Amino acid sequence: MEILKLATEWAKSEVFSTKFFILFALFFLIASIGFWQLGKTEIAKAYIIPTLVAGVLLMTIGLGLFFTNKARITQFEQAYHKNVAEFVESEIVRAESTLKEYQTVVFKAIPLIIIVAALVIVFIHTPTWRAISITTIAMLIVILLIDGTAHSRIDGYYKELKKIDISNEAKQ
Repeated sequence: MEILKLATEWAKSEVFSTKFFILFALFFLIASIGFWQLGKTEIAKAYIIPTLVAGVLLMTIGLGLFFTNKARITQFEQAYHKNVAEFVESEIVRAESTLKEYQTVVFKAIPLIIIVAALVIVFIHTPTWRAISITTIAMLIVILLIDGTAHSRIDGYYKELKKIDISNEAKQ
């Protein structure tokens, strides 16, 4: 039963974390509306579309992860009661896969994209490209902040999964 509690707590933490994607998405959407309504300069007008796109992307990520992790909470209980050993093994495989994805996407690809966006700011002097680059950097920093904590949580969850004695867990 401890594994079910551990898995449920992890999923609930993920649901809470995904709310930050939604919160930052709202900030970007509000910023887009602000630039649209109040922007008088060329650079301010250039931010309208990039901040709107960033807001929509973050909202999509946030809502997608929110509903996926919310559904996991009930799926965990069903899978646990069906077959404890299979549940633990599937969670270990899923956690390993997710950790590998974090290493590739979050901690390698995103920093490279940030570097490219920073170089665009330095070498391309049009307002549109600067607005796109700055908004991209801001959005990716938000993703790094949220996913950095999510990586830490799933890493801890994975380590706890590896410690579990399935035979003892099945008896409870």
